[in-house]
Amino acid sequence: MMDEKAVKPRKSRNILITGGSSGIGAAAVRTFASRGDQVWFTYHRGKKRAHELINALRRNALIPPNALPFDQSSWDSLQQLIGALPAEIDILVNNAALGTKTVELAGLEERHLQDELFTQVNCLGPLWLTKQLLPGMLKRGYGKILMLSSVDGGIAAFPGFRDTDGMTKAAIAFLTRQWAAELIHDPVEIFCVCPGAVDTPMFRQSTLDPLSPASADELIARLPKGRLIRPDEISEILWWLTTEAAIALHGAVIDASMGLGVHPGCITMQNPRAILKEDIT
Repeated sequence: MMDEKAVKPRKSRNILITGGSSGIGAAAVRTFASRGDQVWFTYHRGKKRAHELINALRRNALIPPNALPFDQSSWDSLQQLIGALPAEIDILVNNAALGTKTVELAGLEERHLQDELFTQVNCLGPLWLTKQLLPGMLKRGYGKILMLSSVDGGIAAFPGFRDTDGMTKAAIAFLTRQWAAELIHDPVEIFCVCPGAVDTPMFRQSTLDPLSPASADELIARLPKGRLIRPDEISEILWWLTTEAAIALHGAVIDASMGLGVHPGCITMQNPRAILKEDIT
């Protein structure tokens, strides 16, 4: 195991984390802020959670983080976000995304409209934001882009899961490889992390909450290691990818599912419709 002090960045960097008010995003805010980086993170409907996170970190973070509103489906909101950033961004963490249940919070009942929103938020949002920030990274000669996908779509296919969800997460893995190829001789590295069953509100809403308590416990017991992944386990991977030691992984699409990506049957071994997220008709 490499000594953390040997790879810890020597100076503060400017970090932008989308969707930082809960789940993996909030864990990433904690991890980067606690190590001396200046963190800006975005929220959409989680304004209260965002300010609670900031207040909780004021006591421990060397530089307290700041939160900015952002609707990742909106080009106008993107331009407002870019205009509100008080400094150039060194590291972009494209974390914000919709899941099978969170897409329903938008109030769109028609399935085709939900599919359209999936594409806008999960695909076009990261595409637009990255293309806005990448030129500055190239001009300054330094940058890291961390893409958050999912084991479903980014690594493997899960029968019975919503196809639009997996399709948009697969697009993120493709974008990583595409940009990595284009940046092969440039001083900007890009990586894609594909988490598995992480203990986040999104995963619980989409997969565990529809089940009875007994069925949810049974599902968790079937997962690799018999447990959910902690958000901070993923955020530690994200932080390490911003160190010099990770440059050799430029362009990598990383299976961070604790083995679920190579054994999807841990979830789907039973009748997929027992945990079906939608009716496929």
